[in-house]
Amino acid sequence: MEADVDGNSRLPLVYVRGFAGGTRGIDKAVDDPFYGFNEGSVHVRVGAHNQPLFHQFESPLLRLLREEGYELLVKGNQAAYLAEHTGIPANTVWIHRFYDRSATTWGGSPQEYQLEDAAADLLDLIDRLREKTGAPAVILVAHSMGGLICRCLLQKILPDRGRGADCVAKFFTYGTPHGGIAFDLGGGLLERIRDTLGIQGADIFGSRRMYEYLTPQALTDPDGPPEGWDARELPQGPGTLPVERVFCLVGTDPADYDVALGLSSAAVGPHSDGLVQIERAYVPGAHRAFVHRSHSGRYGMVNSEEGYQNLRRFLFGDTRIEASLVDLRLPADGDLVWQAEARLSVRGLPVVMHERLAAHWCPIQLDGQQESVSLATTFLNSGLRTDVDEPMRFILELRLISLRERRGILHLGDHLEHSADFADTLVIDVGTPQAGPGIWATWNSEIEGAVRDHHVAGAPRADEDPTPGRWVAHIPLPASAAPLVGAGARLRLVATPWT
Repeated sequence: MEADVDGNSRLPLVYVRGFAGGTRGIDKAVDDPFYGFNEGSVHVRVGAHNQPLFHQFESPLLRLLREEGYELLVKGNQAAYLAEHTGIPANTVWIHRFYDRSATTWGGSPQEYQLEDAAADLLDLIDRLREKTGAPAVILVAHSMGGLICRCLLQKILPDRGRGADCVAKFFTYGTPHGGIAFDLGGGLLERIRDTLGIQGADIFGSRRMYEYLTPQALTDPDGPPEGWDARELPQGPGTLPVERVFCLVGTDPADYDVALGLSSAAVGPHSDGLVQIERAYVPGAHRAFVHRSHSGRYGMVNSEEGYQNLRRFLFGDTRIEASLVDLRLPADGDLVWQAEARLSVRGLPVVMHERLAAHWCPIQLDGQQESVSLATTFLNSGLRTDVDEPMRFILELRLISLRERRGILHLGDHLEHSADFADTLVIDVGTPQAGPGIWATWNSEIEGAVRDHHVAGAPRADEDPTPGRWVAHIPLPASAAPLVGAGARLRLVATPWT
């Protein structure tokens, strides 16, 4: 369903691509007028057997033009167009073509690529867009290294110039190595060789170079990153971009990343998208979704329905939903390791929006007596409902799994592979901003017949938070879960307006 879009409500969107490697890769990258944002796909893996099926995804660029009312104003040269025109609409898409100056295909003397230069050029583009469109800020959408260029802008370029981050409204990353790139193989040797030799500029993914371009000059220690420095952290405080306006899409499918005949995927390890390890692909505190997509290629995340639907709803949704498991009391058995799996789908979409599964190396670890464990955050758009008379619906599948370990070794005596100690799906309906807030929730095990035939009835659950603009409901788990997580364990849903 297409949204009813007022062009003036949209901000300029700037896409920043990922790492191209050396000169040959750069020359190939600049041949694409949209730096890959126009690439689609026709493969999707769905179903129990993970087999490829045909699904035609047009590309994020085309979908934004068709569904969200955006425009392309290239006219042969986007830089020349910006220079020559005034009164440019805000609902426009722009490509940060930072590699052009380093390509050999134009003739002349190409410049060596420097990430800090790309970030400074990005600020120039943002300033020009704000001047020409009258928009207060822009949206940054980045793939892989492109996210590090954006963070260099936010964390170094702007502070060094005495400016705040108010020029950026929202920031979305696909598979960005926020914590750098590390390898399972080599015991650290591969990273040391990369960072010492800087082969094709890949040292930008090591901690020392990351510290240089993610730290303002006034705070830089000449001896390098201090002990405990975490490249993933986005500084918070006056003049910074609030972390709640950042979304990180994390890929969990290394097998379909076939760069270097699969050697990259083998070196990085299975808990990755084939290039970026899962735990390094997000900013702590930022919104994130896990999707079974690889870093790029036929099953890449930028050219995927999953990626686009998360992008679209984060940028233009009107309701944010946070789901957490609260008040856990796990059994006092030191040999048991507990994990949760979560999968979230939105009504009307052909893909899963978020899935954290043990099979994908990203289950949610549970331990001890936890007050709250985040399961998922999603964004809903009331304008995208298939039936305007129905509330917004999504489902959250929850599985609880226990594994018995003794001295660090999995004990298989009572193990049942692919089984869960608890499994159920919560069907959640959320009132629209127009009709008024409210949350209805029912476990699938309590629904007679097909979920699609289930309709909400009666008043929504009582709002447990008197704070204006915030609706909180706690859903008790089915009685069968009580021996596992305690009788008081509940699933907490928090709905807040999102703009």
